[in-house]
Amino acid sequence: MAGSLGIRTDLLHLAIYVIASLLTATAVTQAGSIGFVGLVVPHLIRLLGYHDHRILLPAAALLGASLLLLADTVARTLLAPQQLPVGILTAFIGVPLFLYLLYRGARQ
Repeated sequence: MAGSLGIRTDLLHLAIYVIASLLTATAVTQAGSIGFVGLVVPHLIRLLGYHDHRILLPAAALLGASLLLLADTVARTLLAPQQLPVGILTAFIGVPLFLYLLYRGARQ
C-alpha cells in the first residue's frame, strides 16, 4: 500500500534496518555486554518453539539468569586465576544467534 502511494519501500526498509541496528548497538554500548543477554534470550526461547508470553517471559528471566551464571562461572574458571570478561562469552552465544536470525529473516 505504501508503494502505491509513491514511497520507495525498499529504501525505507533498508533505512529502518540500519537505524534499528544502530539503536541496538547504542543500547548494548550503554548497558554493557551483559545487557546483550536481554536481547538474545527471548529470541533463543522463541527458536525453541515457545511463543506464548505466559511462558516466554518467565522462561526468559530464568534462562537469562542461568546463562549469565554459567558464563560468569566459565569466565572465572577458564583462565584461573585470571578472569575472562563475561561479555566475550555472551558474545559467542549472541552474535551467531543474531546472524542466524538475520539470515532467516532475509530468506523469508
